[in-house]
Amino acid sequence: MQRRMLSKEDEATAGSDEIEVRREDQDKINKFSRLHQREIALEEELKLKHKEKEDLDDISSELELADEDEKIPYKIGDSFISLPLPEVQEMLSTNTAKIEEEVAALEEKLATVREEMSELKVELYARFGRSINLET
Repeated sequence: MQRRMLSKEDEATAGSDEIEVRREDQDKINKFSRLHQREIALEEELKLKHKEKEDLDDISSELELADEDEKIPYKIGDSFISLPLPEVQEMLSTNTAKIEEEVAALEEKLATVREEMSELKVELYARFGRSINLET
């Protein structure tokens, strides 16, 4: 088999198939990158909130076995305060509801970010085809 070397004209012709990256294309690529970083941060935050809610659910389950007259140490900030069981259960319930609201808000933000990323992917793949890789 004989290898064929490209002439200067062939190289120039071969290079003309490249698509020019316009300013608006670069802006879209940059936006996609920022959205991807935001997606990662939101996923991490969401994971932490799910873990926090799971911990509160575990604590609530354990408190069901506690004696009604017993004082329960409850952490507020960096301190523990001994409170009556019903008050602790109410505080746990309030914190759990708050975390569920935060989780819902984070999931909504994440859905919006993913939707924007999807739209940008469509536009950028339509423009650049296989010459761009937006897989995350």
